Amino acid sequence: MEAMLVFLWVAASLGRGPWPAAVIAGAGIVWWASTVPLIWRYRDAGASPGASWWAVRVPLLVATACGVVVGLLSGLWLPVALPLVQSSLLLRWQPGLRVRVTAAACALLGVLWLVDARALGAIVPDAQGAWLLGFFSLFIPVATVLSLWWWDVLVALDRARVSEANLGATRERLRVATDVHDLQGHHLQVIALQLELAERLLEKQDRAAALEQLRAARRSVDEARQGTRDLALRFRSVPLRDEIANAADLLRAAGTEVETAVDPDADAAPAEVLGPVIRETTTNALRHGGGRWARLALIRTGPSWRYEIANHAAGDEPSTDGSGLDGIARRVGEVGGSVEVRRGRHDFTVVVSVPSGDVSGGASGAAPGGRGVAPTDGGHR
Repeated sequence: MEAMLVFLWVAASLGRGPWPAAVIAGAGIVWWASTVPLIWRYRDAGASPGASWWAVRVPLLVATACGVVVGLLSGLWLPVALPLVQSSLLLRWQPGLRVRVTAAACALLGVLWLVDARALGAIVPDAQGAWLLGFFSLFIPVATVLSLWWWDVLVALDRARVSEANLGATRERLRVATDVHDLQGHHLQVIALQLELAERLLEKQDRAAALEQLRAARRSVDEARQGTRDLALRFRSVPLRDEIANAADLLRAAGTEVETAVDPDADAAPAEVLGPVIRETTTNALRHGGGRWARLALIRTGPSWRYEIANHAAGDEPSTDGSGLDGIARRVGEVGGSVEVRRGRHDFTVVVSVPSGDVSGGASGAAPGGRGVAPTDGGHR
């Protein structure tokens, strides 16, 4: 905006000769450059007060000097005050004070415009050009204040988003701490009572009853440990829709063309089982090159969820490493699911099916009950 105003000043002073116009242009450029530290300091709301001499006073002195030079060469009062007014509005005023300063600045510039009306008409014979110069002299300070106000609004919104995120994280940590306290506090209290009872029974020479209490305490320890694992798993779970998207991004980064198909109700699928499966199969595909293409799908089929990943594979690719698929088979088998592996001449497919019900208990330690890995045409890798 300052550049537009300098251009209008130079255009208005061309009638006085090339040298005055060149000096006015130089003074305008110097003034425009002096506003950069003010804008930078405004952006940095936490600027050090010790930097005010060079960051505030020097630009204001430069603006005053440039205004005096332009005023002497043009014979107008409006260019004398405008650089200082414009630079002053770039300072960080209090909200209420800023409005009053802006109103006073516009009133001053309006009065100077009226004072310069006759002289301005002599310099700029075109009435429209004279009006345009005066209008921009009043409009630019107002537009500057509005721009700074909008910047403050955006900064406030950004800080509000950060504060909201921090508050959400604090609440989540508090919730985790409360859950851990409730879980461990209950189990530790029970264990303490059981051990105390075992100690009393040993004093009474009742070794059988004391041994039973020790076994009960050990079971309580196992329950506390399992409860902690379940709690950690619940807070670590990532939505399966995001898991599929992350897997697709990894494969695309490896140069693979990826297609995905995700059921609209994918968030209802057992993430504690399928999440590690998606990550492991993606790693498996990347380990073996990924190929030219890959397809990932997570679809609900009746009472179960079906996850399928297929990728291009060379026909002579060795398939010696089955540890990844064996781990998937164990995890899926614990919840009553199944894993099917299909190998063609140019493709490799893994299909995982798990029940759609609550499988968190089975995933954490039940005995395997699924069908395991069912290799087809070539085994597994």
